[in-house]
Amino acid sequence: MTALPSKQKSPWLLPVLSGIFIGTSYIPFPPWAALFCFVPLWLFWERQSRLGPVLLSGFLTTFVYTLIGFNWVTYTLHEFAQVNWFVAAIGMVLFALFGHLFVPVAGLLWFFGRKLGRWPQELSFAAMAVLTALCELSLPMLFKWNFGYSWYGANMPLYQWAEIIGFSGLSMLTILLNWPLLLAWRKRRARSGKLIPASVAVVFLGLNLGGMALKNRLPKPDDAFNTLLVQANIGNIEKQALEHGRGFQGEILHKYEAATDLGLSSHADRSVDFVLWSETAFPALLGGAYNDAYYARTLKTFLRARNTALLTGAYAKDEDGRITNSLFAVDKNGSVTEPHYSKTLLLALGEYIPFEQTFPWLRTLLPMVGNFGVGPGPTVLLKFNGYKIGPQICYESLFPEFSIALADLGAQFIVNVTNDSWYGTWQEPYQHMYMTLARGVELRRPVVRVTNTGISTVALASGEVLQQSPMNQTWAGFYNVPFRQQPSPTFYQQNFLLMPTLLWLALLGVLVSGFFFRRR
Repeated sequence: MTALPSKQKSPWLLPVLSGIFIGTSYIPFPPWAALFCFVPLWLFWERQSRLGPVLLSGFLTTFVYTLIGFNWVTYTLHEFAQVNWFVAAIGMVLFALFGHLFVPVAGLLWFFGRKLGRWPQELSFAAMAVLTALCELSLPMLFKWNFGYSWYGANMPLYQWAEIIGFSGLSMLTILLNWPLLLAWRKRRARSGKLIPASVAVVFLGLNLGGMALKNRLPKPDDAFNTLLVQANIGNIEKQALEHGRGFQGEILHKYEAATDLGLSSHADRSVDFVLWSETAFPALLGGAYNDAYYARTLKTFLRARNTALLTGAYAKDEDGRITNSLFAVDKNGSVTEPHYSKTLLLALGEYIPFEQTFPWLRTLLPMVGNFGVGPGPTVLLKFNGYKIGPQICYESLFPEFSIALADLGAQFIVNVTNDSWYGTWQEPYQHMYMTLARGVELRRPVVRVTNTGISTVALASGEVLQQSPMNQTWAGFYNVPFRQQPSPTFYQQNFLLMPTLLWLALLGVLVSGFFFRRR
């Protein structure tokens, strides 16, 4: 483990060090410090007798790791909100301070728990680990990441355990394994201080060997489909102009058709079961009467001429007349197959204004924010050509319960359409990609992901990630995707609440142990 600051140096280097460890252990970095990243912060907490330093150190840790691991927020504010770089940097600082509150909240709960329970040192350390894991699992985040995804990003076999405990469970284990290494540091001069890291290494090795065994025991696929993923690389200016009613429909549709033709001609010797376009790729309304509109007729002519089916993001209207961000299946004759799916988990301040129904004046204050209709949730499968397709749009993939509901409906594979053009090329596209593909490992179903500007790819039920598209380039990729016609539910799918329950029971165990210690 990296040497920690001595007592002669500023103790505030400890929470800074934890922030650096966490920030440089998340995608696209390898998880090199994930198993001991909280140790410096918890050592700092141990020394405190007042709440103030505990809270400030929690905020300091999150501030540092957010600046390192999520600095793409600056680019997003500049591109999406159209503010200058100075204002975007201020927004990034505010996000770094308040975007991930689980660390200071865990410190707050631990401080009062220790004060009331008078825990001994070992029990106090256990409470730090359990409360940190519980807060990371329970508290909301704008971009719901966790430590489990890092193992997938690094292709460590232990990520295969996600079919049993989910990536949230892997994150919980990662945080809890910081606890014995904290004890090892405290007892580093004793023999036990040397045995504990060895024990953690054995556990880590066992988890990876077990992950390899889980992958090898997967049932063989009994069917396959061929798909062409099309990435037309539509710029933000064009997308914004379209969404605000300033044209570009014809140009955007032409780009998608040209990229599709290039992909089909490059793989003329192979049959394509369906083509996949990204989120809101079709630049007009579809569904109902809009299926006879000009651009819908243009699309029908295009598909008929090429004898190919299409899954595409498009706009639609709900029963109240509000625009929806939707996903449509269109057959080889150019006919829209209903029902289509409309996005349910909308992007705050992008697709809706929070609390607008309670405070209507917010719409006057923020007229540029969309007012999209809400979809039906994970209650719809797209069905055509005999496939049962689980639809997702953008960051709906970050919520495991959403994908579990699709799997419960019998989805044979998941299709996710996304527009990541607002986030740059450094971090977010890789983070979002692995977080999306992770659902396939949890449910042992392929995930097909297509984006506007990258990264488009396919992950098999084993978690293997196939060819990844280049970013910010027009591209079309052919994939043969094996799947099971009737996939069996995974343990995680059937026991989604198991790991949170065990975590709450662990907290109860800490509290009960503290009660008996105090009485004794």
